[in-house]
Amino acid sequence: MALPNGPVTASSEAEAALFDLVDVYDRAYEAAAVELSLSPAQACVLGRLDERRGMGALAEELGCDASNITQIVVRLEALGLVAREPDPRDRRARLVGRTPRGDEVNQRFAEAFTFARTAVGRLSSDERDQLTALLRKALG
Repeated sequence: MALPNGPVTASSEAEAALFDLVDVYDRAYEAAAVELSLSPAQACVLGRLDERRGMGALAEELGCDASNITQIVVRLEALGLVAREPDPRDRRARLVGRTPRGDEVNQRFAEAFTFARTAVGRLSSDERDQLTALLRKALG
């Protein structure tokens, strides 16, 4: 991964570490998804469906175009992992939710994606608390 050029400062060192974290996280997420024959996007959408959701709301939450969500959901539906149904409050809209098989695959993904648990497991309790506070502060 290319990192920004410039003098090495405490800020750029922290930025480099953050870039490294995101890179390793992304690769581990993709590997866990591929292990279950999913794309990372499919695993992400499947994980967001703890309860039935509107496709538009899902697209908004993920910050992507509704047509992308539709394509992902169509593929997940073909795999028997999600089902779409009319929204009882608005028949023009569709709700999407995991099927029992989707619940099973989502659970298997959660078990396969160990990066965060492993990384945090290397820290003491105090370090975990400090990391959590610092990440929340950095995220605003």
